Amino acid sequence: QVQLVESGGGLVQAGGSLRLSCAASGSISSINTMAWYRQTPGNQRDLVAVINSGGISNYADFVKGRFTIFRDNAKNTVYLQMNSLKPEDTALYYCDMNNIRSTGRQIYWGQGTQVTVSS
Repeated sequence: QVQLVESGGGLVQAGGSLRLSCAASGSISSINTMAWYRQTPGNQRDLVAVINSGGISNYADFVKGRFTIFRDNAKNTVYLQMNSLKPEDTALYYCDMNNIRSTGRQIYWGQGTQVTVSS
């Protein structure tokens, strides 16, 4: 089992910045991806950014140039630096880990952290 604990959410004005953190603990595979998703009420959960254990990352178009995902493998922690925030970035942000093992893929989710951007 893997536990994911997110932190760093809060209320910020448009144009401001926040940094989210997600710390993983437990049985973590050396081959994994970690990602941030976001969800607003009544809508699906959308991928924001993903990074693999080798440090290769990818972003949704709506955050490119504003958000940066990075990780500290020694701490099993992934971060999401969010700059130039917009009111439409308001959402519940979830951390996700995919453990890749010879037996298959294991998927874990954090509890979510709320980000609210005021105009």
